[in-house]
Amino acid sequence: MSEGGKTALVVSAHSADFVWRAGGAIALYASRGYKVLIVCLSYGERGESAKLWKQEGYTIDKVKEERRREAETAADILGGEPIFFDIGDYPMRPTNDDLYKLTDLFRQHHPELVLTHSLEDPYNFDHPLAAHMAQEARIIAQAHGHKPGEKVLGAPGVFLFEPHQTEQCNWKPQVILDITEVWEKKRKAIEAMAGQEHLWEYYTRVALQRGVQGARNSNREMTYGEAYQRIFPLVTDEFA
Repeated sequence: MSEGGKTALVVSAHSADFVWRAGGAIALYASRGYKVLIVCLSYGERGESAKLWKQEGYTIDKVKEERRREAETAADILGGEPIFFDIGDYPMRPTNDDLYKLTDLFRQHHPELVLTHSLEDPYNFDHPLAAHMAQEARIIAQAHGHKPGEKVLGAPGVFLFEPHQTEQCNWKPQVILDITEVWEKKRKAIEAMAGQEHLWEYYTRVALQRGVQGARNSNREMTYGEAYQRIFPLVTDEFA
């Protein structure tokens, strides 16, 4: 168990999304003693594995195997624990059983925070679907009538990680997380995703840009950052 029994839950549509968008948060919270569970709803075998499909001899099972290996390597570098649902992509079509499986994870682990995708993304329907699935599972896990007798979920914060084109997704960077101290881990995890090498430098530039913005909007010195949008209001007894 993690220190104090604290858990963070990441719901990733595809097996690489958690690396680009939340790798820093995963490494940071893992270093603080959290158990970080990473749910990969699919392997991204159809829509996000173009490099593999361009090679001769690849089948759907072989692509899945390769993407799983990459995700396991990246998660190990970051300190997270991957859980694979394998519900397909392009299109992603979760069943009620898939939804209840995710709900069970909420009930079993009672995460302190949840990280997932933006609620809109015209370029990738799997991403908002994953976000809505995470939100719905959270709500079901809070319902006393779902599996009566189990401890119901409280109200973990939900943070939406940065989509590829923010302005097209009605997404705003409301939280900038300083990931400077764990950047090297994130970069190594990025490089583990060999099937999407074309994104390595892109997400390095994103992290540098958010680092500049984070430093400008705080009193801290930082180089690398990740940005998130909140779903629920911050509840506090003082302004920082």
